[in-house]
Amino acid sequence: MAQDPWSGQVEALGRFIHSQRKLANLSLRELAALSDLSNAYLSQLERGLHQPSVRVVSQIARALGVPPETMLSQAGLMDDAGRGPAAAAPPDPVSAADAIRDDPGLTDAQREALLAVLRSFER
Repeated sequence: MAQDPWSGQVEALGRFIHSQRKLANLSLRELAALSDLSNAYLSQLERGLHQPSVRVVSQIARALGVPPETMLSQAGLMDDAGRGPAAAAPPDPVSAADAIRDDPGLTDAQREALLAVLRSFER
């Protein structure tokens, strides 16, 4: 089964929350109370088991004294310029032919066969 593309971001956010909590000398229960969350849910966030909402990330940021923008950026919900993910520049498009040519997992014969099939669709 393929890994969720957000899992790395969720785990990084959890580590960030944990480190900020330790820097603030707060126990898990103290931060949970300050952010109006259950300590069980906060523990799961720190372990990267849940993708929190913008509201939850903002609550934790306020409780830690961290700018909400910093926390939202760590969560992947805002870019460094303060824009949401929808405002981020789209990735450069890659043509199917370029992807086939650049795929290191294909043999020359496979590459040529796929390019021939692709060309037949373009006609």
